[in-house]
This record gives sequence, structure tokens and C-alpha cells, in this order.
Amino acid sequence: MNAKRTIIQESVRHDNVLGPRALNRALLARQFLIERTRLPVGEVLEHLIGLQSQAPNPPYFGLWTRLKDFTQESLSQLLLNRQAVRIALMRSTIFLVTSRDCLTLRPLVQPVLDRGLKGNYGKYLNGIDLHAAGAYGRRLVEEKPLTFSEMGQLLQEQWPDCDPSALSAVVRTLVPLVQTPPRGIWGSSGQAVHTSAVSWIGSPLASEGTLESLVTRYLRAFGPASISDVQVWSGLTQLRKVMERLRPHLCTFVDDNGIELFDVPGGERPDVDTPVPVRFLAEFDNMLLSYKDRTRIIADDYRKRVFTVNGIIKATILIDGFVQGLWRIKCKGSTATLIIEPFQLISQSVKDELTVEGERLLLFAEPDATVRDIQFVAGDPT
Repeated sequence: MNAKRTIIQESVRHDNVLGPRALNRALLARQFLIERTRLPVGEVLEHLIGLQSQAPNPPYFGLWTRLKDFTQESLSQLLLNRQAVRIALMRSTIFLVTSRDCLTLRPLVQPVLDRGLKGNYGKYLNGIDLHAAGAYGRRLVEEKPLTFSEMGQLLQEQWPDCDPSALSAVVRTLVPLVQTPPRGIWGSSGQAVHTSAVSWIGSPLASEGTLESLVTRYLRAFGPASISDVQVWSGLTQLRKVMERLRPHLCTFVDDNGIELFDVPGGERPDVDTPVPVRFLAEFDNMLLSYKDRTRIIADDYRKRVFTVNGIIKATILIDGFVQGLWRIKCKGSTATLIIEPFQLISQSVKDELTVEGERLLLFAEPDATVRDIQFVAGDPT
């Protein structure tokens, strides 16, 4: 009897362990990377809790690789119609989110921005009435959208002894600021100019958002995940109490290292042997930044090839669901060339699959090019 009980307990424990491939397949399914979705762009943005957007174009590639028949116009129109915005949110990083999410999420991540202001500029702000500076900055940007440089110079007229960059950082922290078009519009260019989210969207910040709802949404899009994973993704700290309040409503697992993982009931967890197509991820893809342990999507040995010292996160290729190379597009005259750099030797079948998907990517990115070419470098067996 004891032996039988031991076998059952070991079986349950084994079933409760999720290795990197199991976590990988769960992530890909929830990110629409096993099969592209036909959901509307706004719904996808909200499911993903936005797309990281330090540069204007990566969100377009991020949606192209996740949606069927995605067009640049469908996202540009959301921005032009003020239904989507670019704003500092998780980790104090620029995200492209729906306007509804902007108003809901911004108050929840306020501690992240407060901590960043204190850590980066605290020593420059001694004696400054931060709330007065924030209120004055809000009046300025609501009169006319401003760059941070312009904002800092105008603020310094009132606080001449303070560094202008520190003053504009105060406004960025205390006032939810969105970047206005043409910034973020495909095919357009322009400096990042800012106004208040409330004036741009025409609605007040939401008061009904909770950390519990934020964590639950994260798990739907990125789970199963640990408490540390949620904190790395959001930039928030001390979330254990939040997770404990949610525990009765969640499923729990452990990873290969014995770390407890949480998930929403019914969350997609495909079989580890589920075949997945090759995918091209954009620069700054949030999947690569949303975990303490990132081995579900990228091997530790490859991280230095993707994450640069100046904060750039390069565009990557997924082979069998994992980051295994880089890509970039080079344009010269009327010729657009997609350069694919695998990290290791790839089979001819994988090369063929990358070529087919790469041709689609080039057509999306450079539809006016008269010549579109694909080159494999460094790691190509041929």
C-alpha cells in the first residue's frame, strides 16, 4: 500500500512540473505565435497588455507576426483616432496600448515611475516642489504638445537652479504623458512630443483597476509564471501578498528548478511536442523581457547576442519556438534585403520555411521595393 501511494504521489508531482518546452508552448499559444489570430487589433493589444514600443515600427512587426492579414493602416488608425496611445507603463518603458488600457494601467504602475525618478534624478531635485513642477508641466503640455527638451527648458524658467532633464522627468513621472502622432504612425516621422493622456483621450484615469486584475491578465498572456516573473515584467515589487490573495483562484505548478508557478484556470498549455512554425519577432519584443528565467523563450547563451549594451533588443527569429537567430532589413535604392542570421547550423527544410515567411515579411515591410532579396549569414550550412 505504501509503495502504491508513493508511486501515485510521484506521478502527481511529475505532472505538476513544467519544463522549458511546456512553458514555451504555453507562451507561444497565448501570444498567437503557434497560429495567427483574426481578432481585431485592439483586442489583441489588450490581450497582450500592449506592445513594447521604444521605437515606432516594432509594434507593427509584432502584430504582423501574430495576426492574419494585418495591415499597417489598422494600427495607424487606432493611433490617429486616439483609440491607442504610446505611454510609459511597465518597467517605466514606452508601450503601445489601447486608450482604455492606458487609463486603467497607468495608475497601477505609478510606483515604478516614482522609483525611477528617485533613483535617476533624486539628487538633482532637492528643494524642488515636485507637485508644483508636475502641475506646471501639465499646463504646458496641454497648451501645446512638447518634446522633453522643450519641456525642460520652459520648466527651468521657473526653477532656474534645477537641471532641465530632471524637471521634464518630474512631469513624465507625475503626469501620464502620451506621445502624439505623427510619432508612431507607419511611414511617418517626427520627434516624440507629449501631452497629457487625460486631455488627449478625453477621459479621466480609471480608479477601478487593481493589481489582482493586472496579475491575472499577465498570466493569461504570459503564464504560467512565478511571482518574480510578474515583478520583472511589471517593474512592481512586493507582489507576494497580491498573489496569495489570488491563490485560491489560480492553478499552481513548479518549474524544473522547483520554483512555484501560477496560472489561470483553463490557460492554454499545448503538448510539448506541438509543432510550431518559424516566426520573426520584432525588436523589443516583450516576451524576451517578461520573465526572471527566460529560458522558455531564449537560451542564456544567446542573450548577449540579442540584448546590446546600449539597450537595444534585436529582432529575432524563432525556430521550434525558441530564439535561434537574428534578422534585419537593409534597403538600398529600390532593393530591400532581408538578412537572416541563425545562431547555429539549420536544416534545408528550416531554411526553406524561413525563406517563405521572410518573403511575406519583406512584402509587408517594403511593398514598394522593386527587388526583394533574402540572404542567410553566419550559421547558414550553405
